[in-house]
Amino acid sequence: MASHEVFRCARCGNLLTLPVALDGRCGRCGVDLHCCIQCVSFDTGARFECSQAGLPARVTPKDARNACTLFAARMTVERQTGTPGPTSARQAFDDLFK
Repeated sequence: MASHEVFRCARCGNLLTLPVALDGRCGRCGVDLHCCIQCVSFDTGARFECSQAGLPARVTPKDARNACTLFAARMTVERQTGTPGPTSARQAFDDLFK
């Protein structure tokens, strides 16, 4: 199975494009894209909830726009599971008896 990397909204799962603009917002839910919850370094178990060393202070709220220079969009690997559909109704019917 083939796979590819995608960037999705952390709130609603909407497929988004790169690069992320500083003032970018999700087209579906409206959440800011240049924020902690969209960053690859966001880690709720780390100090200041960021896995990057050198963060001087906690950034809050985590879903609001910020100008962090350590920001990198969180990419996920997804499988391409789609299969091509039948080209005609007759082919779909014939496929039932294979």
